[in-house]
Amino acid sequence: MVDSAGVPAPEEGAVLVALAVEAVAARLSGRHPRPGVPEFPRLLATGASFVTLERAGRLRGCIGTVEARRPLYLDVMRNARQAMTDPRMPPVNAADWPELDVKVSVLSPPAPLDAPDRTALVQALRPGVDGLLITDGERRATFLPSVWAKLPDPAEFLAALLAKGGWRAWPDGLTASRYTTTEFVDPAPRSALR
Repeated sequence: MVDSAGVPAPEEGAVLVALAVEAVAARLSGRHPRPGVPEFPRLLATGASFVTLERAGRLRGCIGTVEARRPLYLDVMRNARQAMTDPRMPPVNAADWPELDVKVSVLSPPAPLDAPDRTALVQALRPGVDGLLITDGERRATFLPSVWAKLPDPAEFLAALLAKGGWRAWPDGLTASRYTTTEFVDPAPRSALR
């Protein structure tokens, strides 16, 4: 059920997004999630994901992992719970639930970019395709490919990512990696919590 590139098939993505929805619903209801173990080998394999929560088009939380560290299905559940308490905004609560869109992004492994300076990195980027991870060894920041919808110009995309990471200028020793994502969405409206 996985294509030759290791990208989850639609039925696997449906399982992942259902696990994310269950993790959020369980936390809001004060119960333990009842996920079960998926039958798909790809979901049991180590993988990296981000979970994005939005209410009526407004970001309510986005948390994830860039490097694969745990089985993909467990990574999705962990990130769904953590996205509910994204430190950049107030926690997701029961009032958000009816209008909450849940998106799971499954990441490809990061690939290093040979970009010794800002200009080279801007030229290497593929707008609308690349997620970007930058690090100076102490700090790191990333943008998912979906951020291109808001920042379509590569120079602006990179400038915003540098600002997100707290860099005011191009830092010495900066390294960059790109990755792609496959996204699965479970949109609102939602039934009442149980």
